Amino acid sequence: MINAVLVGNPNTGKTTLYNTLTSSHEHVGNWHGVTVEEKAKVYSYNDQKIKLVDLPGIYSLSALSYEEQVSIDYIIQNHEDVFINICDENALEKNLYLTLSLMEYSCHVILVVNRTNKRPLAKVNFSVLEKTLGLKVLVVDARDKESCKRINDEILAVYSDIKEGEKVKYILPYLKQIDVSKIDYALKARKIDDLFFKLKLLENDENIKKKLKINENFDGFERIIELRYKYIDEIISKTSSKKTRIQGKSKADKILLNKYLALPIFLCCMCGVFYLTFFSLGQFLTEKFEFVLCKFFQTPIVNFIAKVFDENSWITGFFDKAIMGGLAAVISFLPQVVLLFFFLSLLEDSGYLSRVAFVFDDILSKVGLSGKSVYTLLMGFGCSTTAVLTARTMDDKNSKIKTSLLSPYMSCSAKFPIYAAIGSVFFGERNIFVIMGLYFLGLIVAIVISSIFERTVLKSQEQSFILEMPSYKMVSAKKILFNLVKNTKEFVLRVGSGILAMNVIVFILGNFSFTFRYLPSGEGTILECFGKVLAPLFVPLGFGKWEIVSALASGVVAKEVVLSSLLIFSGDSGLMSLFSGKGAVLSFLVFTLLYCPCLSTALVLKQEIGRKWTTIGVCVQFIVAYITSMLFYSIAVMIEKFTVLKVTILIVIVISVILAVLYIKRLIRRKKCPMGMRCFKRCKNK
Repeated sequence: MINAVLVGNPNTGKTTLYNTLTSSHEHVGNWHGVTVEEKAKVYSYNDQKIKLVDLPGIYSLSALSYEEQVSIDYIIQNHEDVFINICDENALEKNLYLTLSLMEYSCHVILVVNRTNKRPLAKVNFSVLEKTLGLKVLVVDARDKESCKRINDEILAVYSDIKEGEKVKYILPYLKQIDVSKIDYALKARKIDDLFFKLKLLENDENIKKKLKINENFDGFERIIELRYKYIDEIISKTSSKKTRIQGKSKADKILLNKYLALPIFLCCMCGVFYLTFFSLGQFLTEKFEFVLCKFFQTPIVNFIAKVFDENSWITGFFDKAIMGGLAAVISFLPQVVLLFFFLSLLEDSGYLSRVAFVFDDILSKVGLSGKSVYTLLMGFGCSTTAVLTARTMDDKNSKIKTSLLSPYMSCSAKFPIYAAIGSVFFGERNIFVIMGLYFLGLIVAIVISSIFERTVLKSQEQSFILEMPSYKMVSAKKILFNLVKNTKEFVLRVGSGILAMNVIVFILGNFSFTFRYLPSGEGTILECFGKVLAPLFVPLGFGKWEIVSALASGVVAKEVVLSSLLIFSGDSGLMSLFSGKGAVLSFLVFTLLYCPCLSTALVLKQEIGRKWTTIGVCVQFIVAYITSMLFYSIAVMIEKFTVLKVTILIVIVISVILAVLYIKRLIRRKKCPMGMRCFKRCKNK
């Protein structure tokens, strides 16, 4: 089997090329760390088996982040593989730095230039480039399968050379200007005579020094970088008609990345997405979907079961509430879920969402996070379990722990049906503001919690944040379609299977007694007995009924089960019968947003950050959910008792007092009291 490795800078089309060569559908994005671990797939070409590995994007063979270290470790351990180094035609100056690093390590390199535009920014003479570097250079469109066939031919040719034992010797003139003799003594004892390791030691590469157990510091980092870039300038001047401009720079960024307008524009953009998804188009499609589902599937099947068995039989109830009710809970919200995935894919593929990370970097850095955290938090809107895995890209351990713990505060796709169904019953058309508020509340609470962690037990170190700023582009319909199909399939399989499995359990526990006697009224059932024990704990939150508490308990396994459980418990009387008012509903929705992560997320958290921090995170999340829900319920009760104006004035006064105390405390700490610290001490003594 031939081992081939795809390596390149982020945003050069590496994963796109991987998908084209292997006929895969891996996620492609403009984010730092979209590929967190290496991916591999075996495919056949001309009766040969080729194993293609897609590594996370890197800029050089010196790591600045977790995913870069993954790539570099793989390259060092698999030095004899065929390396396909992909570059962007419009960013050769930047991309060739990695090419030179691979050549210094004597890797078997095929240079693949990805032509992303029909009209490149500069004309490049690739035959001269090939001759200058001494590499095979292929110009392809990473999206075109026919264009990429030449890569397979070259892989076979290079593998043939490797098999015959031919060593590659690249001519890099600038290496003659680097004095490596002063490093020889440090490597002789370890029997290493490799130019690559000598250069890495001169660069003070901490990872290489750790592997070779060398503690001495060397001076050569700036000199080596200067010589590499000088050589790249010489190559570009020989091969290109003009210098390529900075990629990703756009006139639109003067507005979209403006320090005053960037955040409001993002918020308006997300509000538009929420409006179209949850109301307007989304609501219209959902209503039509529910009508078709109920008329042609649910009602006929339940009526048929009722005729075969008695209408009041537990079997009829089982099919009506557990099976068909579970399917209806998933499928009826499918149009809105698909729309949400569609709009997020649209924003990402256009190049806008990667700029959101840039906008939020300054904000999040104040609470111990970085722009990398934005990707993880936005992923949390889809699935918290997947989002936690992307936190591996954090450079700092404490930042990784914080980002992982904050992911479950986001409104994942499994929570959305709860907001939509319950909110629409109690708030009607105003539910759009409730849903938008819940999405933003999750983000705000996450930032506050991160700030508290940053000032107490999880202080972060300064982190590097390198962002590829892609050019704005027309979205690919094919790519968005693939993303929609993939995400929808995952939602249906994950959420649908979870709801069906839990619905069966909830139906049995909520309709049978400990003596296994069928009790359709719900009184005296196993779940009622369990729920009544915990119900008093939730009275201060406004929803101290066993049905609601039992639904929340089942939601610990999977959040999507909360709604289906409530529908089972409410029966013919409907959701209105479970809540005492809008204040209680709002409190319940806030609690659903913030309380414990689902079981799958908790297991991944344990795997990624350990049992200790997972336990702390779950406990903190429950406490935060309880306090926040109680606060919302108390305000709602006060508004019902008094007026909105009076309550608003009271809240403003309380916030003003808190801010005043914090401001005075800050002045004292900074010793900016008008009369100095003596005034403070004198007042304190009095």
